[in-house]
Amino acid sequence: MENIIASPTNLQFSKEVTNYYPELLMDGALEFVIELHQKFNRERLQLLNKRLRQQAKFDRGIMPSFPLETEETRNTDWQVKHIPEDLLDRRVEITGPVERKMVINALNSGAKTFMADFEDSNAPTWDNCLQGQQNLIDANTRKISFYDSKKDKSYKLNDEVAVLLVRPRGLHLNERHVLINGEETSGSLFDFALYVFHNTRTLMNRGSAPYFYLPKLEHYLEARWWDEVFTFSEEYLGVPVGTFKATVLIETITASFQLDEIIYELKNHIVGLNCGRWDYIFSYIKKFRNHPSFILPNRDQVTMTVPFMDAYSRLVIQRCHKRGIHAMGGMAAQIPIKSDPIANAAAIEKVRLDKEREVLNGHDGTWVAHPGLVSIAMNEFNKHMPESNQIETALRETDVILESDLIAIPEGTITETGIRKNMNVGILYLEAWLRGNGCVALYNLMEDAATAEISRTQLWQWLKFNAQLEDGRKFNDALYSKIFEEEKEKIIHLVGEANMGNTQFEKAFELFDKLVRSREFEEFLTLKAYREIA
Repeated sequence: MENIIASPTNLQFSKEVTNYYPELLMDGALEFVIELHQKFNRERLQLLNKRLRQQAKFDRGIMPSFPLETEETRNTDWQVKHIPEDLLDRRVEITGPVERKMVINALNSGAKTFMADFEDSNAPTWDNCLQGQQNLIDANTRKISFYDSKKDKSYKLNDEVAVLLVRPRGLHLNERHVLINGEETSGSLFDFALYVFHNTRTLMNRGSAPYFYLPKLEHYLEARWWDEVFTFSEEYLGVPVGTFKATVLIETITASFQLDEIIYELKNHIVGLNCGRWDYIFSYIKKFRNHPSFILPNRDQVTMTVPFMDAYSRLVIQRCHKRGIHAMGGMAAQIPIKSDPIANAAAIEKVRLDKEREVLNGHDGTWVAHPGLVSIAMNEFNKHMPESNQIETALRETDVILESDLIAIPEGTITETGIRKNMNVGILYLEAWLRGNGCVALYNLMEDAATAEISRTQLWQWLKFNAQLEDGRKFNDALYSKIFEEEKEKIIHLVGEANMGNTQFEKAFELFDKLVRSREFEEFLTLKAYREIA
């Protein structure tokens, strides 16, 4: 790879970089990135290797369990440090990418908090990531605005806005445009470093601080790694240890067996756990992918009411409240259906019931993907949660959740309709991602990378074991090929042959097909797709 030397001298940009964003990447910021990389990247890579060793155990039939070495941590009484005042009430959180108009609309949405996302709903092009950082700086200084020339409409912040949280990329993702001593740096460290370097003082001067969502942790040692990154960075920037706060997304099957441990490792910084439901389903399929007895039915049938999802939600509530932190509920991905009032009413009722179930179970807040759903979720939490949260009242002390409950296989069916939906949604999302759009409205749902992950992983496992469909047929190579070609033709017809050259569909078809047919499972499709991103 040809590189352009940057300052400081042991940091380089890849040859693809043409905009060096000097207002963001000044020497002080780059030196901080280098410090974090040199101190923490080697251990990050070791933690990723540990994941591979754990997967080998799953493949041999050793199922996840509550760790014996941390039994004392689980069974003793302790609590974490205080929750900041501006994070005490999080009853409705909205999420979305760090795109400029989205940031403004989300902060203005009426939600209590907004999670600005550099991860699953952000396609990590260089410009998306760096412009996203600038958007958050402008939001925190209250200078952000946007003019939409197509709509002839201007956007600016209201006087009252949501509290901002930021989700950096997961530990598995590199930032390939930045090399330190010839090594690609971590997307996690890069996103985190730029945000705290540019925003810590601004936020502290307003009585707030940098708040984060930490994605896809698989082990309490990964939580320890993040705690050490936080502590080092606070000391480096000259602010008190414990200033930065984090909510951890419980979106891997292994993390649900280590909730107390994850909280304990981050006890100086943690304020909550969140049920990241879509990635959790993906993780369940991925971790048990080589076992024919662990085959899930159609994605639409795997809801929060199936036993393993319900068990993990209740366990998150129980352990969070015992330790004095928030237990956040999951995502409502629906978007308003303006063209069909009847379908819209049905979708809204589905959201209402989901949020009613969460608040009655004891969750302290929930997620929505669209501003139009904020009031629906808010009404349910206001009705059933008059206080700021339920940390002291919804303890679920009598719940007994066993290891077997967390991996219970749900009943259901696999259908041709389910196969076609996985193909169609997976390809449509992947094409948009390759064009640089990580948040896509498909069939009245706001989808992110977890959608494509579930889609291709289910197809991979169903194909590997020639799963039986509801009508008795086997999902073999011949049936897969037939359905794939038919779905491909439908998309080409929809887009138009003449327009295909203006899309990334040919690349999406090829990549999605390879991921499903591959004998060796690819841990994350975004690792392959990142090299192909426009």
